[in-house]
Amino acid sequence: MRKRGLYIILVSVHGLIRSEEPQLGRDADTGGQVLYVLELARNLVRHPDVDKVDLLTRKVKDSKVDAIYSQDTECVTDDFTIVRLECGPKRYLRKEVLWPYLDGFIDNAIKYIREQGTVPDVIHSHYADAGYIGSQLSSLLGILHVHTGHSLGRVKYQLLLKKGSTHKSIEDRYHITQRIEAEELTLDTAALVVASTTQEVDEQYKLYDNYQPQRMRVIPPGVDLTRFIHHSFHTHMPNYYSQIRRFLEHPRRPIILAMSRADERKNILSLVHAYGLDAELQEMANLVLILGCRERIDDLDAGTRKILQQVIGLIDDYDLYGKVAYPKYHNNSEVHEIYQIAAYTKGVFVNPALTEPFGLTLIEAAASGLPMIATNNGGPVDILAHCNNGVLIEPLDIEGISSAIKTTMQDRKRWKKYSKNGMQGTQQYYSWPGHVQNYIKEIKRLFGVKPYRRSLPVRSRLPMVDRLAFSALDNSLLGDKESLSILVTRLSTLRGIKIGFGIATGRGLESAIKELRAWGVPLPDILIVSVGSEIYYSHQGRNMVIDQAWKKHIDYRWEREKIRESINKLPGLRYRGKKVQGDYKLSYYINPVVAPSLNKIKQQLRQDDLHANVLVSNNSNLDILPIRASKGLAIRYLALKWGIPLDAIFTVGDSGNDEGMISGDTLSVVVANHSDELESYRDSARIYFSEKEYAAGIMDGLQHYGFLTQNIKPCDQD
Repeated sequence: MRKRGLYIILVSVHGLIRSEEPQLGRDADTGGQVLYVLELARNLVRHPDVDKVDLLTRKVKDSKVDAIYSQDTECVTDDFTIVRLECGPKRYLRKEVLWPYLDGFIDNAIKYIREQGTVPDVIHSHYADAGYIGSQLSSLLGILHVHTGHSLGRVKYQLLLKKGSTHKSIEDRYHITQRIEAEELTLDTAALVVASTTQEVDEQYKLYDNYQPQRMRVIPPGVDLTRFIHHSFHTHMPNYYSQIRRFLEHPRRPIILAMSRADERKNILSLVHAYGLDAELQEMANLVLILGCRERIDDLDAGTRKILQQVIGLIDDYDLYGKVAYPKYHNNSEVHEIYQIAAYTKGVFVNPALTEPFGLTLIEAAASGLPMIATNNGGPVDILAHCNNGVLIEPLDIEGISSAIKTTMQDRKRWKKYSKNGMQGTQQYYSWPGHVQNYIKEIKRLFGVKPYRRSLPVRSRLPMVDRLAFSALDNSLLGDKESLSILVTRLSTLRGIKIGFGIATGRGLESAIKELRAWGVPLPDILIVSVGSEIYYSHQGRNMVIDQAWKKHIDYRWEREKIRESINKLPGLRYRGKKVQGDYKLSYYINPVVAPSLNKIKQQLRQDDLHANVLVSNNSNLDILPIRASKGLAIRYLALKWGIPLDAIFTVGDSGNDEGMISGDTLSVVVANHSDELESYRDSARIYFSEKEYAAGIMDGLQHYGFLTQNIKPCDQD
């Protein structure tokens, strides 16, 4: 029997992930990251200290993609399962439009974890979207958060500006501001950031307010090198050669190979320009472009379609027919053949990407004996330092690209040296067992003790409750005595409905209780106070007992006095009275004329290496909480602790500090007298905007969802 070890959850939201024949290069979202997480999971479960790995991704039900992506689970091995969770609309979506649905993914992840009966030891997020999810799950569950960026928003933003794009066009296409904010939040919570290269740590992450290199480790990804072995073909070429040869007038010439997604960041157009403008290079070699798979270009997503149309347009402009091959298809089992064909012709592999976080294809090409010509931005710098198997180029230097290719291919002695060095270097530095060994070493260092299993809390308290209703206090529950009296009477006379009632407020405990008594409202079952930084349970409707586990949970990285010192540097923020402060809450009045923006306040804290959740309500109040605290996080913690599904939790809000509790998979209501801060949620399919104010709006919402009946009405989701 295998000894008990780590339970690790990997999160990679976007793209299409399946264990067999992953569709690499299908689109901009199904590339090297997909292969990375699959291989990482496979190799992690082979390590003796790892017991179980789940890979959480998005569930997709779409006639345009394989039906396997709609399966809830895919058992790859006894210890490794791909878990697909609902996240917004069922159809396949590009990653840039997934942001509004990530809170739903978080809620579904919590449901899945409870079903397992055990909390994972580690959650490892991949890319910015999963980083946001990982930061929230690690905060809710109190577990170790590890993150791998794969590519970074600030780097992409700078490069696109350099290429001539405007801020508006970048924002419209990539939602870059939201992505960067998610990355900053991820760096707030991650105990370990796994980087592929030193350049990623020293230069790329340095662009972030939350740059803390002491929490970053360079662990280069591995490659299944057994697939990429250099061959000499004495009798016949591999089968895929026929797909290339049919394009070419002189098929025996050396091959300049590029293999990537048809994505703007991959900068394939610069390579085509370099080849098209250099007649000597055209006489020396053929250009082979492997740019994913396609049936018809018109059926591809807009970004991929645009790049392919531009590539074909350049081939026509330069009249490169007979010199350039651009096959429509290849499968995963043919990738190694493509490298080997190019190596056999004494060609080169070119990666001209604007930035390349790692460069998996460069390792594969090197293992196949193919010298590299690669961008000087990102992973290729480290690969070349380890392998000495090619030349780095400035990706926008057209002449520099063609010159590097010619220099490498014309000097046979140099070509052989690069080929041999690449094969040897990849074996020494880029294997999966080595990657996993270093990874587990870092995890153990962070634990400081032997990993242990934590069981989820059992339903030992609030045992009769199968649903919960939470309301904000001022301006939601309180404000109209007549409607409040009707609501209280209705809740107190329910028959056959096991409902618990809770308050979530910015007030402190004493202030909240005093206000409830003044309005004649009985003590609720649960009081979430100080904007989610404290949770109390009522004891026989009188005494309130604090949840000590929540208090310990949110203490993570909370440095109250240092945060106060940092905030004091900023203008327009006035410290409120002692009565509204808390051990885990700092509150300020905002002077909107001179106070900095919310983003500037966050930036100040991050630059001082301070970690906090910063909230603004009614455009006049600022609350600063621990990174793991908010009304929304408190409610999800309670859902997990008491085993109550999120779609059996009713929430009511009226201001900005209620955003966390009304988003996601709860049944949410916004009362008519809400502040403007919640208007952005009006089009959400999962939030009901009542036309009634105060407690009348709560009653309206309860009726809308049938929450006081046996059968709650679920929210509709397109």
